[in-house]
Amino acid sequence: MSDWLSRSKPMSIAHRGASAYAPENSLDAFALAADLGADMWEVDLHQTADGNLIAFHDFHLADGRSIASLSLDDIRAASSANQAPLLTEVIALAQARGCGLYADIKATNAAAAVSDMLQDAGVERAILGAFDPAAVRALQDHNTPYPIAALVPVGVDPFDLAVKPDILHLCWEKMDRPQDLLDQAFFARCAERGQKVVLWHEEDPARMAELRRLPVLGICSDRPELVNPVSSGQGLQIVCHRGANKIAPENTLSAAHACFAAGFSHVEIDVHVTSDDELVVLHDPTLDRTTNGHGRVGDHSLAQLRQLSAGGWFSQHFAPEKLPTLDEMLDLAKSYCRKLYIELKSAPADLIWNRVCAHGMQDRVFFWSFVTQSLLDLRGLSEQAHIMARRQDFDSLEQTLETFMPSLVEFTVTESWADFPELRRRGIPIMIAYGGEERQVLERIAAAAPDMVNLDQPFLFAQICREKGVAL
Repeated sequence: MSDWLSRSKPMSIAHRGASAYAPENSLDAFALAADLGADMWEVDLHQTADGNLIAFHDFHLADGRSIASLSLDDIRAASSANQAPLLTEVIALAQARGCGLYADIKATNAAAAVSDMLQDAGVERAILGAFDPAAVRALQDHNTPYPIAALVPVGVDPFDLAVKPDILHLCWEKMDRPQDLLDQAFFARCAERGQKVVLWHEEDPARMAELRRLPVLGICSDRPELVNPVSSGQGLQIVCHRGANKIAPENTLSAAHACFAAGFSHVEIDVHVTSDDELVVLHDPTLDRTTNGHGRVGDHSLAQLRQLSAGGWFSQHFAPEKLPTLDEMLDLAKSYCRKLYIELKSAPADLIWNRVCAHGMQDRVFFWSFVTQSLLDLRGLSEQAHIMARRQDFDSLEQTLETFMPSLVEFTVTESWADFPELRRRGIPIMIAYGGEERQVLERIAAAAPDMVNLDQPFLFAQICREKGVAL
């Protein structure tokens, strides 16, 4: 097999692209997968009645017509926006973004054509696979130069297939604990047969933590950032401002998922109180910018707010996204063993502190607010609450440290960093906040070696840190 198949860690294979964040098998989903660090894109391939190879999963449209009986124009006219890109378009994007392709060939009679098209385009990193043994056999008979995978459904013995592929792709995602079947004896048998293993699409962080330690070639995921997190958990901590707000709508569970799945330590969220004293997450005091609602947040009950879309403004893919509650954000952070930075907007300090305590997250959350009284109220509730202080809000470092007894101090990129040595001497963590995307500024931040950063571009910053050898 090719040298690129010899790896020390599993490849991240974006399942139909980054399909958690964009329509599956769309160019948008594939581009996002590259942004999220995917090594390969899994793409489902059909052949249309007029001979076009397209990326599309189902064998039929919603109205029952088969893909194979329709022209490309017919399919695109009946499908949602961005669906059914040509394989040539996917190849061009993959080559531009430096990603490999994992072809799940749905149309058996197109197996040879897929192989030829990839070769003609000069694609070097590709895996060709199928559920249908006839398609696998067709690839073998065609002498395709790419590794061939057989997709193995639940209930089928992977060592008793009608064909012997290079790769066993186990589609066991619907089993309770499929990882228990992947024992030493299983991999020993694969080694004897000269076969590598690719695993099902996995989105559960706890199960993924087990899978990524196994000697497998790759793992599929709707969240490709989950396969190989950018952070080891040691070193500089990255706070994602309103979540991964370039990947998913700000202050939503999807935006938080993207950050935590990628291994970033914190998600920054903004919290308001509803008319019935519930706590919801969004930035503005009004609903108009980031929902399809209108008016002030505090004039609505939680039940009313939950009827709104919190993502349709960002893209149609996120139209079903709801406003999250603080409880849901705390639960999500806990499920990933990660942390939150909570900015108190209209929400009272006591309501927020009580929810944080109820979740046992006191040591995994820090707080800040433009409303000074909210922070004073919080400090009055607990000496243990982790409060952030902004250096720019005080005349001196001593005043900064005396006012709230902060657990960390934040600086911007435009103010002096002269207090860094003294803060380090006292053992008080330093955070730098930057909302831009200028690479030179991000490099300067990395060189300053703060304890934490609060950014709108966490993935770009992580890439810079890898290049500079800065531990995350």
